[in-house]
Amino acid sequence: MTSGGSQGGPPSSVLAGRPLRVALLCYRGNPHCGGQGVYVRHLSRELTALGHEVTVFSGQPYPELEAGVDLVRLPSLDLYRADDAFRTPRPRELASPVDLLELATMWTGGFPEPRTFSIRARSALASRLSDFDLVHDDHSLGTGLLQMVADGWPVIASVHHPVTVDRALDLEHAASAFKRWSLRRWYGFSEMQSRVARRLPRLLTVSDSSKSDMVVQMGVDPARVGVVPVGVDPAVHRPFPGVVRVPERLMTTASADVPLKGLTPLLEALAKLRTERPDAHLVVVGRLRPDSPSRDAIDRLGLAGAVEFVSGESDERIARRYAEAACVVVPSLYEGFSLPAVEAMACGAPLVATTGGALPEVVGRDGEHALLVPPGDPGALASALERVLSDPALSRRLGAKGRARVLSRFTWAATARGTVEEYRGLLAALPQVPGRRPGEHGTC
Repeated sequence: MTSGGSQGGPPSSVLAGRPLRVALLCYRGNPHCGGQGVYVRHLSRELTALGHEVTVFSGQPYPELEAGVDLVRLPSLDLYRADDAFRTPRPRELASPVDLLELATMWTGGFPEPRTFSIRARSALASRLSDFDLVHDDHSLGTGLLQMVADGWPVIASVHHPVTVDRALDLEHAASAFKRWSLRRWYGFSEMQSRVARRLPRLLTVSDSSKSDMVVQMGVDPARVGVVPVGVDPAVHRPFPGVVRVPERLMTTASADVPLKGLTPLLEALAKLRTERPDAHLVVVGRLRPDSPSRDAIDRLGLAGAVEFVSGESDERIARRYAEAACVVVPSLYEGFSLPAVEAMACGAPLVATTGGALPEVVGRDGEHALLVPPGDPGALASALERVLSDPALSRRLGAKGRARVLSRFTWAATARGTVEEYRGLLAALPQVPGRRPGEHGTC
């Protein structure tokens, strides 16, 4: 499913029907936390399955890629590594001006990776104009992309949702003036991203909701934004007939421990639910930050022992967790799409979700594909969870309808096909494409 798929006239005979060579940029490719590593892994696999050539350029943590996809490592100073966050590098590690920029930005409270990665990527691609047909950036939106355009590269960038949304929600939940000041400094890169997005020839996003937010909050031209939803691998995210759902078990994903994910309202809903259903408990796929407000909420609400956090698990194990859950919850205050929602639905799990952002667009009609509640409303969330846990027929119906919806709309194969349409539209609109090869080979 795409919108705004082609710029200009029909593709030239040189471009139509032959494999494309894609440089796919990923400034941080963690396969277990956040969506970038997931997106790059599955999109690159499906593009390769269509016959295209994909090389991923990534900073740390590096993504897990399938056979046939090349990885070019672009090491940063790795200042936010899990075992040594905000570390001070040794002097010998500071080998270039971009290293100094990265360190100075961190020391002054900013987040440097989108900008510094884009500069390193531009340098890595400078001598490879004949090796690729286009550059696809996954949400760095760094200034190096504009330099690539000036170098002659066709550039397209994915924006899963504007970071300005995260910024606004984090500021709203900040507990002090100093915290608000530090958040404004940390999110300083969002202004760069908006500025770069307005000047790129083509942008992709994952939902009509995200597209509207990009237009309003980033000031981009809607005619230059295509919508290509992401999806699931139905061979992995599937029902497990031999797995029995654990009574009273709720499951959610909080890959980023931030207010946007709505974990605290869910914990408050769980506490309400346990007054009537004392065996209700929650499995959270994610890891708590040391200073997380959710830690205080668990203590305040007396939920010690009723909440389990798991992380670093394989896709197969997480799919089995969906099969074990009596209900899956997406309590987010905002989502540009929500991969966990479609993964749960693909597994046939009954879903309760909020109406934050694109969630209604993704999960479908309330009462048919999922139960929908207002974001940030623990009472409404608790009531919806009670309905699902108390009504086996409703649970089965939501699971079956949700799975059918996902299989008809949201698969990675469909994402790849829609993305290729966007690639060809971008290339057809440009007067020249570096390294263009003649020939037709009959791919998508």
